[in-house]
Amino acid sequence: MPVFVDKAKIFISSGKGGDGHISFRREKFVANGGPDGGDGGKGGDIIFQVDEGLNTLADFHYGGKYKAENGQDGNKRRCHGKNGSDLIIKVPEGTVIKEAESGKVIADMSRDNKEMVVLKGGKGGNGNMHYATSTMQAPKYAQPGQPALELEVLLELKVIADVGLVGFPNVGKSTFLSKVSNAKPKIANYHFTTLTPMLGVVDLDDARGFVVADIPGLIEGASEGAGLGHEFLRHIERTRMMIHVVDAASTEGRDPLEDIELINNELAGYNADITKKPQVIAANKIDMLPEGEDAEIIQKIRDQYEPLGVKVFAISTLTGKGVNELLYYVSRTLSEIQEKPIVFEQEYFPEEALRTADEAFEVFYDQEEAEYVIEGPKIEKMLGYTNLESEKGFAFFQKFLADNGILDELEKLHIQEGDTVRMYGFKFEYYRNADTQPVFDDSVEDEEEEE
Repeated sequence: MPVFVDKAKIFISSGKGGDGHISFRREKFVANGGPDGGDGGKGGDIIFQVDEGLNTLADFHYGGKYKAENGQDGNKRRCHGKNGSDLIIKVPEGTVIKEAESGKVIADMSRDNKEMVVLKGGKGGNGNMHYATSTMQAPKYAQPGQPALELEVLLELKVIADVGLVGFPNVGKSTFLSKVSNAKPKIANYHFTTLTPMLGVVDLDDARGFVVADIPGLIEGASEGAGLGHEFLRHIERTRMMIHVVDAASTEGRDPLEDIELINNELAGYNADITKKPQVIAANKIDMLPEGEDAEIIQKIRDQYEPLGVKVFAISTLTGKGVNELLYYVSRTLSEIQEKPIVFEQEYFPEEALRTADEAFEVFYDQEEAEYVIEGPKIEKMLGYTNLESEKGFAFFQKFLADNGILDELEKLHIQEGDTVRMYGFKFEYYRNADTQPVFDDSVEDEEEEE
């Protein structure tokens, strides 16, 4: 059985920023040329873009990794590295992008939001030409580029329509849609004939038209994932109103009153807010009822639901009886609904969340080596572009540790003067100066250098 792809999980990654370059001018008749290392290029962004020609997420059915281009490293003679190319990922309108683990919304690609940068590429690092000063005229370090941002995202397609047709399979929803709109759905007498939400535009004389979606037939247990329930129920979330189509003639032996109750229970089980939407009941197939019985069953449905504010229309999609009255009622109801179109607000901000995680650090005591250890991406990057051999660079290093609360964390672990602190191969002796401020002595040799 073919499956409509309206949900997919993919891995996305922006481009890494290019590293700054370390070099010095080497020209004839120019002795001791200054630093001329260029900056690295910016990494490419991951951009999601709406493609009006798409109506499924089939292109992402098998997952995969989507990566933007890295920025190029800087070069000598102040040459700037080339920026990495952005990667544009095209999706159908109505696609909701979520952070896969938490399920929080990153972007809703609908209405006015046709394009959005989801992951920004890393900034390029500064070349050593930026670090020359009166006291340091030949800096031998450059800044590395920012790392790429990586994320696993969940794509969910939620159709955009004013009205959703709901009901059990074979109650006549597809036939109804084909008669009242420009849609041409496949129609056959099988369960789940409709495997994709079908959209149609209803045009009315002297009244406001609307977009209607034929939501594939639901079955009992759909809200718990039975059949293709979850795959279809999400498409009702955006609709402003529902037409509940029911087989009034009981052509398959089901009780129409029980059908209405069961479908409403499934809607409530999936999302209770859906049941708060305005609803109208279309009691279909009255042309197949013996004369007199149509009035009886319609009256039973009206007695039960119209006191609840749910209007009931007796219709026949075959003869067209009652259809126009239903459509004009729906048009009037939509005009009275003041609520704005449903757009899912952003809950997850990748730049903030991922950069914050990148700046985390850990301070702990290694009992086996009898050393205090400081680790974390931000620490490693800082060591990569700081010249610890210079007095200025070492002062910057200690200020960095103080400003980021790392020295406070060491104090909480009851570190004592003379204890050894290890950071990615570098080792330092800890002591306090005259102002009782904790500082480091770089006299402890690097373990790797000893080897």
